[in-house]
Amino acid sequence: MRDLASLIACPKCDAVYHVEDPDAGERAVCARCHTVLIAPRKRAGKQIIAIALAVVVLVISATIFPFLSVQVAGVSHKSSIIDAALAFSGSPLLVVLSLAVAALIVFFPVLRALLAIYVLTPLVLDRPAFPGAIRAFRVSEALRPWSMAEIFAIGCAVALVKVADLAQVEFGPAFWMFSALVVLMILQDSFMCRYSVWKSLET
Repeated sequence: MRDLASLIACPKCDAVYHVEDPDAGERAVCARCHTVLIAPRKRAGKQIIAIALAVVVLVISATIFPFLSVQVAGVSHKSSIIDAALAFSGSPLLVVLSLAVAALIVFFPVLRALLAIYVLTPLVLDRPAFPGAIRAFRVSEALRPWSMAEIFAIGCAVALVKVADLAQVEFGPAFWMFSALVVLMILQDSFMCRYSVWKSLET
């Protein structure tokens, strides 16, 4: 029987393969569903840490500055991301919904970025992993489907199409910060080779 450590399962279709580490820049892809299984990149750890730091800065900044400004009949109203997330907090029954929206678009992206920094920093410096790094990376991966900054961006785009005919809409600094944030989060996930991280943590 093969050593289980030498096997890898596709996260999409559960096909099992014997691990053969590809060279930097190459990828190991599932033959059944074409999901990327292993994709090592040179200096990927440093790039991910830099992106994660930028994500933290952008999220904090985007919650401070105005996101949108709407003007109708001479009356102007500015709204921030926090205002949008807590739009339903006026009703006691919807406070939980407001907190959940705030967590999905603000707290979870920041938490995932901080966990990535915590996990990858010692690996990049060729040091032993920090205590609890395996659990931290597991939490980060569990939060990945629930980090919905890009969903919020799509929802805003749909809303703007409808509002633009009724009012004058101006984008605030937070809008552009959030747009950059979405791109950086996509890059962070694309640079991350989870097999390489797990392998480094286990050794």
